Amino acid sequence: MKDLKDMVIGIANDHAGTELKFYLMEQLKSVFKEIKNFGTDTNDSCDYPDFAHPLGEAIEKGECEMGIAICGTANGISITLNKHQGVRAGLSWRPEIARLARAHNNANIVSLPARFLSNEEALDIVKAFFSTDFEGGRHERRVEKIAVK
Repeated sequence: MKDLKDMVIGIANDHAGTELKFYLMEQLKSVFKEIKNFGTDTNDSCDYPDFAHPLGEAIEKGECEMGIAICGTANGISITLNKHQGVRAGLSWRPEIARLARAHNNANIVSLPARFLSNEEALDIVKAFFSTDFEGGRHERRVEKIAVK
């Protein structure tokens, strides 16, 4: 895996994930070259697609290599992100799920359910995600079949 200090990642969230986003950004600020904030910075009710699409577009354009997405359940933001070609957002609620999303599915965005995780649990999940490489092999042909052509 590329050195994380050279990596630009994006982070997107709706109102349910604002506090978790700020916590993760603070904890990870020295880990990555840059963390681009595509999310809301308030707790005011908002719509997750408004923040997911800019992150998805940044991944598609190569402006961000990988990302973190946060909403209440992580379902809505994951569904939205996965509409973008080349985005593979994996909903993760445990570190092992995050590791497998990277290793088997070459996920490039980890999606976190803010209403169901403590800050520390979320950080453990993110660390597992970014420290895992894609295994390739039999998984490569499966990932290649994901994109609609």
